[in-house]
Amino acid sequence: MKLVKLLITAFTFVLCISYTLNSADASQLVKGSRGHHVLQLQKELKHLGYFHSAPTGYYGTITARAVKSFQHDFRIEAVGFVGPRTARKLADIYMAAHTVYGEARGESYKGQVAVAAVILNRVQSSKFPNTLHGVIHQKNAFSAVQDGQYTLQPDSTAYRAVKAAYRGWDPTYGSLYYYNPRITTSKWIYTRPITYKLGHHQFAR
Repeated sequence: MKLVKLLITAFTFVLCISYTLNSADASQLVKGSRGHHVLQLQKELKHLGYFHSAPTGYYGTITARAVKSFQHDFRIEAVGFVGPRTARKLADIYMAAHTVYGEARGESYKGQVAVAAVILNRVQSSKFPNTLHGVIHQKNAFSAVQDGQYTLQPDSTAYRAVKAAYRGWDPTYGSLYYYNPRITTSKWIYTRPITYKLGHHQFAR
């Protein structure tokens, strides 16, 4: 368990550094940019359904068009280059997709949207940290963070589920919790009123 926690800490540190660099270098992510950051941007946009070519690491017209579409859908000024606000949103989506994949990859698409919705509901709730990073990495909040599954590479379904939740789909009716009644060991969770049942999960407030 100590090794798992150490690996998670290292992964989170690398992730934060990566996106701090992305934010710092945001003014360089424009048409004509090349390199690792552009390649990662293209891969994430492809998972989200905005980039329809093979990632190349070159920021051209196709990438600019994909960025504009992303910005439009996430209510960011559609300028076609990656500034700090766009970089932060991409970082949040990246973390949420890792969590959804680690927690619910065996669930249906709707079931994965439901888990993503719970994450976003927590960010909006005064009962939880007010940032996505804070919610995901709150102590004992998500088993995938505890056992290392958070570090698995999410697929496009997890990314699309996060996108759907961000755009307003909440199958859980505002739930703040979910659990699998067959494996949970928490007695407290059963004190929460159930709002919805979907797949292996029960959702609660």
